[in-house]
Amino acid sequence: MRKIVKGLGIFVGLVAVIGLTAFAFLNEKRPVAPPSAQADSLAKKMLVAVNKSAWDSTHIVTWKYGGGHTYVWDKNNNFVFVNWGDYRVLLNLQTWEKGRAFKGTEEVKGPDLDVVRGKAWAYFCNDSFWLIAPFKVFDEGTTRSLVPNQNGTNDLLVSYASGGVTPGDAYLWKLDTNGLPLSYKMWVKVLPVGGVLATWEGWSKQPSGVMLPSFHQLGPLKLPIEDLRTGRSLTETGVSGSIFDPIR
Repeated sequence: MRKIVKGLGIFVGLVAVIGLTAFAFLNEKRPVAPPSAQADSLAKKMLVAVNKSAWDSTHIVTWKYGGGHTYVWDKNNNFVFVNWGDYRVLLNLQTWEKGRAFKGTEEVKGPDLDVVRGKAWAYFCNDSFWLIAPFKVFDEGTTRSLVPNQNGTNDLLVSYASGGVTPGDAYLWKLDTNGLPLSYKMWVKVLPVGGVLATWEGWSKQPSGVMLPSFHQLGPLKLPIEDLRTGRSLTETGVSGSIFDPIR
């Protein structure tokens, strides 16, 4: 028995050593660089490439992310519909108390309602970021810095001191010559390793002229953005015009 325990101890120790070694090898320190006007200029170049003015005039966005979460976002009225599994949640981003949730055919009420609305809000914050992160580089609480890369040019480091559900995160954007995002490295609370690379691919011009991605690769993980539609009205995107009536 002592030999077995000793053997298990050695095995656990080896796993710990391997894990620490892998962490040390994969973990990348967050770059340190001062905010600058030059970084702001590069960020503005990215906004031109993705056509932020067209995004600002886009009223409705619908999409499915990662194969599991479906969204209808009425940007004009600050309404969001979130669907995952048996849950359907209507969020009023201006008046939280008006939000409603359903599980199957039953409406969620009482203490459970806040839990479900909170989960829907967290899903929306995360999944919408993977769709529109380039438009958020000048959000309140952000700073922008230049970080030299191996190609002799600069990448754009955007740090978030506030906002969303994980303030303190930072993203190092790699852009093409026109300013269109190719990828970013992440330093985020939800990942134990810093500098994880995620691609931004499959850019397409929407009817309004805004550029939006359709795919991310995060290591072996594939994150498709499917059924993406934008428009000036709910019906234009194939959604019932009365979907948000319960929370108006």
